[in-house]
Amino acid sequence: MTSQSDCPVVDEATLEEDESQNYQLLSVMENETSTTMLFKRHLRTCDPNDLAITMDTARLVTAFGTDDTVQFFKGQRFSKSLFLMRYRGPSDSTDPKIFFTYDLRLDNKTVEETKYACTVSPLPTVKQKHHIYKFEPVITPHNITLVHHILVYGCGNASMLPSGIDDCYGASPDFALCSQVLVGRAVGGESYQFPDEAAVSIGTPWDPQYVRLEIHYSNFDLLSGLIDSSGVRIYYTPELRKYDVGVMQTGIFTFPAHFIPPGAESYRTYGLCNSSQFDESSYEWDAGSRSACLFAYLLHTHLSGRGVKAAQYWNGEQLGIIYEDNKYDFRLQEIRDMKEILIIKPGDEILVECNFQALDRSGITFGGPSTMNEMCLTLLFYYPRNNISSCMGYTDILYVAHVLKQEASDAVEGMMVMDFVDGDNETVKIAEQAAKEADQVVMIKTINVSPPSEQFMIGEMDLALTFRE
Repeated sequence: MTSQSDCPVVDEATLEEDESQNYQLLSVMENETSTTMLFKRHLRTCDPNDLAITMDTARLVTAFGTDDTVQFFKGQRFSKSLFLMRYRGPSDSTDPKIFFTYDLRLDNKTVEETKYACTVSPLPTVKQKHHIYKFEPVITPHNITLVHHILVYGCGNASMLPSGIDDCYGASPDFALCSQVLVGRAVGGESYQFPDEAAVSIGTPWDPQYVRLEIHYSNFDLLSGLIDSSGVRIYYTPELRKYDVGVMQTGIFTFPAHFIPPGAESYRTYGLCNSSQFDESSYEWDAGSRSACLFAYLLHTHLSGRGVKAAQYWNGEQLGIIYEDNKYDFRLQEIRDMKEILIIKPGDEILVECNFQALDRSGITFGGPSTMNEMCLTLLFYYPRNNISSCMGYTDILYVAHVLKQEASDAVEGMMVMDFVDGDNETVKIAEQAAKEADQVVMIKTINVSPPSEQFMIGEMDLALTFRE
């Protein structure tokens, strides 16, 4: 192959060369297994036959054959989701001269069903402060579709931590003592390197010595004989960056009031974080600044998710869109860098909006950890770190139930009566508007990691806040 042409689709049998050729082929490389093309194009071409390249996830459809006369609609083809608006590549990051690697992995875990498996492991022992500047998934060969996501949570230094491998969200509450996200990888995600000015701190009295490794397995077909030793490889260095990275979960608190009506073509849900409720002690690690510099994010829903957006508000007025993906794909959940550092100041509100489609569901979809349940979460990567591990909201479900003319006396009954609500388009829109208008209960979780000689504490604070558009 030595040439290329810009050809939009006319119908299922025809590709026609475009009068406006907006793609410029830069190079082509072929070997025994693959063809690699490098091209360039304006993000927006003003050509009605071209799709604009935006912050949305793009679907790349590729056809191939034995020669260059590929029959696009009859031949062999595949699709892959890609995020094309990458603002920082490997060449933009500086590798330290001295670094070490350390693997956090499960050991020959038998996976017989869809479940969350957790184990607690020590971080590497260091005599002075180091920074984790990079991490990458280590997936057991042939298990790439089995491993849904991998998260590493920091634990308290004086906690009574569980041993062995067990269900993360089972009867034992011990794993909940590790809830500060340090690094994470979800479906489609690859390695990630932090910007040169910041990284995750380890080795100080205020850093966790132990972490919880959480792996969500999706074995819908209940295949037997699956053995997994997947995990995460971290890269750490004594060459310190200027700032310590923090990670905060935002979005919708999964329990008890997240739901998607059956048959909904489009249904939006909302979760609010109000930073004005952060306690002064939340900034004790980096007392010099109470603002957070947001540099990256990771979006997360399950199978029904079609879009995720977050907006920044001050005193009820929208300041701007933080990030937005209207073509979200469950199969591509990766950390994405911001185009520019965004400053989140005390008092700012972050409203996360998720759009779901449930045309294939005959019953209501509730929030929950299973892949067939739903979530609406984002991980915000920022510096300098504070000790807020999550700031999420959920809708006053009693308000929604009463708007839908259902009787309920508490949140549990409010969720139960949702099963009796019709799934027609008019009811779906009424429920969506009611959820948007309702008060938001905001859940803020703080982690106070003390030196080993002191007690580790974990606290939650429930605050009834109201959001009005």
